[in-house]
Amino acid sequence: MGFRDNAIVGYAETKVMKKSDRDVWVLAGEILESLLDKTGFEKSEIDALVMSGLTGTGGASMFWAQSTCDMLGLDVGFCEQVHTGGCSAIGAVARAAAAIDAGMCEVALCLYADTHVREHNGRNDRNYRRDWTEPYGLLGPPGAFGLLQRAYDAKYGVDLRVLGKLAVTQRNHALMNENACEELRVPITVDDYLKSRIIADPIRLLDCVMLADGAAGVIVTSRKRAREKGINKYVIPVGYAERTNFLGGENFVDVTRSGHEVAGKKALASAGWNIKDVRSFHPYDDFLIAIVIQLEAFGFCKPGEGMAFVRDTDLSYNGTLPLNTGGGQISAGQAACSSHNLIEAVRQLMGEAGERQVKDTTNALVTGIGWINYGRNWGSSAALALVPNQ
Repeated sequence: MGFRDNAIVGYAETKVMKKSDRDVWVLAGEILESLLDKTGFEKSEIDALVMSGLTGTGGASMFWAQSTCDMLGLDVGFCEQVHTGGCSAIGAVARAAAAIDAGMCEVALCLYADTHVREHNGRNDRNYRRDWTEPYGLLGPPGAFGLLQRAYDAKYGVDLRVLGKLAVTQRNHALMNENACEELRVPITVDDYLKSRIIADPIRLLDCVMLADGAAGVIVTSRKRAREKGINKYVIPVGYAERTNFLGGENFVDVTRSGHEVAGKKALASAGWNIKDVRSFHPYDDFLIAIVIQLEAFGFCKPGEGMAFVRDTDLSYNGTLPLNTGGGQISAGQAACSSHNLIEAVRQLMGEAGERQVKDTTNALVTGIGWINYGRNWGSSAALALVPNQ
């Protein structure tokens, strides 16, 4: 078997909530029930659980995946928790497919449930930021991305109206997404972006992702098993790659470069694509500048030309390169272990996105960003190439 012999046969998600009104176990149960209803699998057929480690609720538990099996009544032969930060959602799909290929399981539940606003239990006693950056006043991701955006501005120049265009494009998509966080489903303009308050200079409020609660999940199985179950609509992972600590052995690096330079090329090569073949792009978006840097790293444009590319390209759901058509995390809310863009890509390829449905469902490219270190770009980069069953 090979990676592309597998299939995502179902997806589910709750509405993103500013603060959940339900316990994390209840949300997880809702996702499992929805997936079983959609796919026709029995719970007894689920023999693998792969979870994202990017969770505030379970952050202090090294047994979070095992505990989840217990709470959901799952009896599995493969139990895994992926710890690559914001890469974990697509990384879970890759690991589920690898486990199926290795004969370790047949039907895997990739589960992303988190209520880190309602109930944050992550102690993180030896936290990188606590040890190495917060004592010096660099408080959290906005500060780190503030330094990153300043470095990009010094080298290439930042056009704030271009970043405003990205903010407006994603917000317009969120307005059409009934599962987006309701507090974020408010129209904005470029001027609203420019006037939004500074959080960590030059990062503005509308540059930033908002933590939220919610859950999502997918079921991954072999294409053979899908056919046996009579499932004809599914999405195939045709390429995946990740990179952690890009240029980590060098003392002085260009922080505007990321591991997506390597992971992107490898994922595209595995899929047999050229970057111009990509029909919709779903980049991880904790901050707007991250989208620009990813466009350059993947080769949509040359380094330093990201601002011009965004300015000159229609990134709306019916444009030439649909981007984060569900609103992205910035306008839908950072919930469900940062799985939003993955779920949206699968929905689009299944043709179930409603009024924001893209015209060309030939393929989709989803990315991940995980961990923020100091004096470098983000710590982990990942890319997942997907195609529908046709």
